[in-house]
Amino acid sequence: MSSFPLKIVTPDGLLFDGMAEKLIVRTITGDMAVLAGHINCLCPLGMGRAVVVSQGQRRTAACIGGFLDVRSGSVTLVPTTFEWAEDIDLARAETAHQTALKLLEQHKHDMTELRIAEAKVHRALVRKSVAQQAQGR
Repeated sequence: MSSFPLKIVTPDGLLFDGMAEKLIVRTITGDMAVLAGHINCLCPLGMGRAVVVSQGQRRTAACIGGFLDVRSGSVTLVPTTFEWAEDIDLARAETAHQTALKLLEQHKHDMTELRIAEAKVHRALVRKSVAQQAQGR
């Protein structure tokens, strides 16, 4: 399978810089797969699972916000938050989920706070799901 240069850069630094055969990410309009030869595009990212296939190895991560830039055969993923599945503490993710659910209940009448609480619940669910998949649950 053909490959392409991929960089994953977060506010915390460079997380991946190498060749990849496939990248799957969640954009704000749904999942998107990038293969070698993909057309140029710039897409805002949503919250979801990201999959990187490099040298035949598949790695999964929780990817939250940011953007994807495909230009002239090179791909740059610039997420706000990106955590490889093996780096996610499942117990901590579960605690964050429970805390976010309580926050959601407290702010159900204030629309701004409600949206923030909903985003926190969604983020926690993404992290839990990715971590559970990595642990075979």
